[in-house]
Amino acid sequence: MSIYINKDSRVLVQGITGREGQFHTRQMLDYGTRVVAGMTPGKRGQDVSGVPVFDTVRQAVRETGADVSVILVPARFAPDAILEAADAGLRLVVCITEGIPINDMIPVVRFIRRTETTLIGPNCPGLITPGECKVGIMPGHITTPGPVGLVSRSGTLTYEVVNALSRAGLGQSTCVGIGGDPVLGTRFSDVLPRFEADPATQAVVMIGEIGGTDEEDAAPYIRTMTKPVIGFISGRTAPPGKRMGHAGAIVSGGKGTAQAKVEALTAVGVPVPLSVREIPGLVQQARDG
Repeated sequence: MSIYINKDSRVLVQGITGREGQFHTRQMLDYGTRVVAGMTPGKRGQDVSGVPVFDTVRQAVRETGADVSVILVPARFAPDAILEAADAGLRLVVCITEGIPINDMIPVVRFIRRTETTLIGPNCPGLITPGECKVGIMPGHITTPGPVGLVSRSGTLTYEVVNALSRAGLGQSTCVGIGGDPVLGTRFSDVLPRFEADPATQAVVMIGEIGGTDEEDAAPYIRTMTKPVIGFISGRTAPPGKRMGHAGAIVSGGKGTAQAKVEALTAVGVPVPLSVREIPGLVQQARDG
């Protein structure tokens, strides 16, 4: 089993004719993802790597049965792209685009939460169910099918941890990159219940970072979980007021500190190592334990 996507997911690429859209469409196809449609206004009738292009999302959904969208368009077009995908009834929308202004995303996320659509992102690497489906930009070759669910705010750390898990013989059920912006469609507290309900997931790795309160907000739910969770918080050495990579990774007003996150997680039994190299060993201990 998996969460969000599987081998039967039918993927639509918004922005497929752009440079990033073309490149990542080929990568997803090479992985085995069923990319059934692309969408760029005014490009209907073209194709990218054999994938037909449509003028609107609604056309693409109607003619191909697409149920998942991945958005690879410039920041100024991304909010409207998300809304168009939700309006067409797509169950899952994955927005890779970075640099979207916070004030543009606030009304979009507010609207999405009133629909049946799940939004992952923006400014995220997407997600992958190893051996079945890849939606976004995660490198598929480092993943292996297995029992460890992973959810992360950091794309780069996701890749590092996945690679470490795979090298240790610990495959992944699904890896979800929720993104590092302050306003997100999906948070830790949305993903963890899905892993808890997934019979293929035996343990969860949650990779957080300074800024925001997502990790602290997830702690009460983790206390109720039957599956072990291993945590990691990046940015522990970042000085207050210094943004570290992501727009959301900044400590301000005394909130979002690494110490507060570590304390919240350890209080509910989550080990939080100082190095990602320790994560595979902690996962194995939790599974054996």
